[in-house]
Amino acid sequence: MFNPFREDEAYSECLKFINQIKTSEIKLVQISKESLERDNIGVMIGCLVCLDCDGKKIVLRTVSGNRYDVVSNVDDSSIFVKPIVSSIQIQEALEKNDLKIHQLTEKIESLDNSLEKSLFSKQRRLLTDESLNSVFNLYSFCCADGKVRSLKEICAITNGNNLPPAGTGDCCAPKLLNYAFSHEMNPISMCEVFYGNSKTRVSFEKSSPCDERCGLLLPVILGLDILYRDNDILVINKQSGLLSVPGRGPEKQDCVVNRMKRLYPFTMEQPAVHRLDMETSGLLVLAFNSDAHRKLSKQFEEGVVYKEYIALLDGVLSKFGIPEHGQKELYFRLDIENRPHQIWDEIYGKKAVTEWKILDVEYYTSPNGVRRPCTRILFLPHTGRTHQLRLISSDSHGFGVPIIGDTLYGTCNPGERLMLHASKLSFIHPATGERMCFECAPEF
Repeated sequence: MFNPFREDEAYSECLKFINQIKTSEIKLVQISKESLERDNIGVMIGCLVCLDCDGKKIVLRTVSGNRYDVVSNVDDSSIFVKPIVSSIQIQEALEKNDLKIHQLTEKIESLDNSLEKSLFSKQRRLLTDESLNSVFNLYSFCCADGKVRSLKEICAITNGNNLPPAGTGDCCAPKLLNYAFSHEMNPISMCEVFYGNSKTRVSFEKSSPCDERCGLLLPVILGLDILYRDNDILVINKQSGLLSVPGRGPEKQDCVVNRMKRLYPFTMEQPAVHRLDMETSGLLVLAFNSDAHRKLSKQFEEGVVYKEYIALLDGVLSKFGIPEHGQKELYFRLDIENRPHQIWDEIYGKKAVTEWKILDVEYYTSPNGVRRPCTRILFLPHTGRTHQLRLISSDSHGFGVPIIGDTLYGTCNPGERLMLHASKLSFIHPATGERMCFECAPEF
């Protein structure tokens, strides 16, 4: 995944940390059991440069895994961040089923009958999952909003309640960010560097947070799923249910813009360049400074930004005579007596131009288990009108088939979301002039 913070200062701190290890000013002391397969394979070094509440710069250091503590012979202001869960706690959590798992493994290896092997393997898998759950229940993380969330809560959001990979929570990035946010520090630079011997990694090489484990944790810890960041722009995958910009009232202040400003205090007051409906997920670009904002806004106004959306429509479009590919011009305006609904108005309405391509007809299973046919469709909006795609789907002047989960123009059953996702976004970078293209597949 993309590093959410710049790397320069933290990279220098990583090199400093490694040099102190090489010169024995700092010693990594193994605190877990010896493991022959993990000996002499190297370690990931991580540093996070932060500002505390008084604006003082603080350097946090750590290493991946939960094998090491440090003994330091140098007097500096850096803080070594220990594992969130110690190796002793993990060993205690695993002890309950450890003997049974080993006995089953020996039994499986001694059997020739495939059916018996399968039965014992199933028993072993259940015990292994129980042990892993016992370990994962020990992990919790302080997030950017100050709230502490368990690993189980996070996996419910990002991993469909499935078990995460072993070692989730032991990488450098979540440990460093958990410490920073739990001590009200503001991160400004983060970097991870590999140090040691490996056939697959280069010593002193920078590494981004891993997709497999950190990719599950960081979007929730940070509050934003960050796909790209530089000095001028931020590109995120917005979750369904999150406002793009703040609304009226305290209950509508949690939004992409305010989460961005919390993570990056140097952000301009109004960084939003465009918006997605609260219920729509997908790609959103924001600006850190006024020059980037102005140039990006102009691209949206002039229609040079390319966008694609994926949606699931609640029915089979071909039954209504809708062709596989086409384009429509529709006219809608705000229904002032029923905000924020839009209504058809051929005279006073604003023109909304939408191209579409039917991708597939499939079955959708609702949260209550009911299956029904639906149409997966690709939308290419040529204008950016309010609720444009929801209206071409639901209105009788469009398809007359609403998007699944549409609370305004269709039906949203308990546990459902709007099945609309901004899957592709292409624009010219406001500083470099380079054409940039981002793609992000929907969860549905």
